[in-house]
Amino acid sequence: MAGKARIPDDEFLKVWEHLKSAAQVAKHFNITERVAHHNRRRLEKTYKIVLQAAAPIARNFDHLQTHHLTKARHQAGITDGVVIVFSDAHFWPGVRTTAFKGLLWAISQFKPYAVINNGDAFDGASISRYPRIGWSQQPSVREELNACQEALGEIEAVAKAARHNVQLVWPLGNHDSRFENFLAANATGYEGVAGFSLKDHFQAWHPCWSCWLTNDVVVKHRYKNGVHATHQNTQSSGISIITGHLHSLKTTPYTDFRGNRYGVDTGTLADIDGKQFNDYLEDNPVNWRSGFAVLTFRDSRLLFPELAIKHAEGIIDFRGELVDVSAL
Repeated sequence: MAGKARIPDDEFLKVWEHLKSAAQVAKHFNITERVAHHNRRRLEKTYKIVLQAAAPIARNFDHLQTHHLTKARHQAGITDGVVIVFSDAHFWPGVRTTAFKGLLWAISQFKPYAVINNGDAFDGASISRYPRIGWSQQPSVREELNACQEALGEIEAVAKAARHNVQLVWPLGNHDSRFENFLAANATGYEGVAGFSLKDHFQAWHPCWSCWLTNDVVVKHRYKNGVHATHQNTQSSGISIITGHLHSLKTTPYTDFRGNRYGVDTGTLADIDGKQFNDYLEDNPVNWRSGFAVLTFRDSRLLFPELAIKHAEGIIDFRGELVDVSAL
């Protein structure tokens, strides 16, 4: 049965070495991508090896538009059910965080109608406008793209296994925009060439500036800044607004004559002391939290937003329970 087959370790390793792709390995063995990812992680732990994936370059881009955005707004049309929102993953080669594993668990558990990558999945460390800090080592763009494709591919596989028609949406973040901003500033002659837009490398995810879950709930990477951003976001916009960018992971309710609405910050899927931030933060404390948001809708109305937060390595705190996600 597809997704249940037990494949001999040596055979899986041989095929992975040849194909270097979860999608291709899954197709070869007639299993799901999720099972292919699971087998890969199990073998890496068992044999203390790293199974490298193919570089994310060889793709057919002919049918694609050459900008991240197709429309500024994506209308999701949610009425009832769950939407899961994560942001600021800053995916790094070889790193699978507790919050990332918790996200996979939550997607399997709650079978969301949409999974929203709310910006800054791509970090762009080597093409930042800021100078390099000392001799800090940063992954190349190619290595980062590969890390993003691996992680987002795993999320995609779990999401589609949970709900076949799940919406995968990616509002652009400021770090994501580094990819095209750098090319626009330094390689103007390549404008319009396929592969020179970030979305070309992530074809399963719908790009936009904002995702409107209902007429009263919007998800976008950023709006206001500062410690009171969640309050100011919903006060100023007049609706519930779900943002990332500040890594703070919190919910601020706001009530007036129109009723209740919410400002939500979805935190960071990265570890707050991750390699992405080591030199940038200079080992200073930050008011950040690692986790993501779970949004539930009834009759197109948003219930009080729930947050999943990293409690300890391999453990997330959700709804007053500690969930062990270390095996994912």
